[in-house]
Amino acid sequence: MKEIKVGVIGCGYWGPNLIRNFNENYDTEVLAACDTIKKRVNDVKLKYPHIRITSDYRELLKNSKIHAIAIATPVFTHYKLVKEALEAGKHVLVEKPLSVNSKDAEKLINISNKKSLVLMVDHTFIYTTAVQKIKELISSNELGKIYYFDSVRVNLGLFQQDINVIWDLAPHDISIMDFIIKEKPFSVVATVSSHTENKLENMAYVAIKFSNDMLAHFHVNWLSPVKIRRIIIGGSKKMLVYNDLDSVEKLKIFDKGVTINKSDKKSVYHNLVQYRIGDVFAPRIDNIEALKVEVEHFADCIKNRKRPITDGEAGLRVVKILEAIDKSVKKGGVKIKI
Repeated sequence: MKEIKVGVIGCGYWGPNLIRNFNENYDTEVLAACDTIKKRVNDVKLKYPHIRITSDYRELLKNSKIHAIAIATPVFTHYKLVKEALEAGKHVLVEKPLSVNSKDAEKLINISNKKSLVLMVDHTFIYTTAVQKIKELISSNELGKIYYFDSVRVNLGLFQQDINVIWDLAPHDISIMDFIIKEKPFSVVATVSSHTENKLENMAYVAIKFSNDMLAHFHVNWLSPVKIRRIIIGGSKKMLVYNDLDSVEKLKIFDKGVTINKSDKKSVYHNLVQYRIGDVFAPRIDNIEALKVEVEHFADCIKNRKRPITDGEAGLRVVKILEAIDKSVKKGGVKIKI
């Protein structure tokens, strides 16, 4: 018999994926699902007849048989729903980002700590084998000192009504950066543009500076004719390209770089630049669904009282960066300290 009973709030795009993975996991099963749109919960009921459906999320919080709540709703609802779920004594897995501001995120972390409950943010990409491999390569100094982290996440749509392209797409790659880079970001500069009547930004370029001169750059866009999901990481020893849309070779490691030997510090013209061009290596990446791994980790944290990899603190760090980006946008693209 499965030990952990789960309630899912939100059955739109991501909710059904959560329901499927919780039901397929050895330790968890979904007892109830909630959504205010009747067709969504009816579709869930059709596929999983044993699941109780409702339009009132409070029924899930009052159900003493439910141990954990998974929340897949718009970001502006996260604070209220997570807070009530934690106060009801439920462990929580919430879709990214954790909240709309850092103050709310800190409150949620405090509640989960006081009640000794698992608070986990659904930064799904952290649980991909590709990102885990990147973490391993950087931690083992395979790439050397990291010079830059360059991310492109663009496509045509989907336009959101409540959040801009930054809050929609950037959390994915910001969470990856936060996971694999041990240094903390220092400042941010953002350049954005909007082409719709609601004035929500649909394209953005964000530069994040680190105290060790590392630079991170994020390009997010809802107006691209092509879909791109790519991260390039440059190090002093090697460089890496992560293409999430490549099903065969998601990761490529390049033994390429530049060595500058300074013969005369006073004159740049006397510097000797040496280029290193070596082999390209594509490590094997197992094709395992990230959400499956994430659900397994969530269950393990509940059973064994562990702290999740993407805990509330990780979610807070991402929200703080998003807040700093917002401040830069509102002030016309000036540098903002994080």
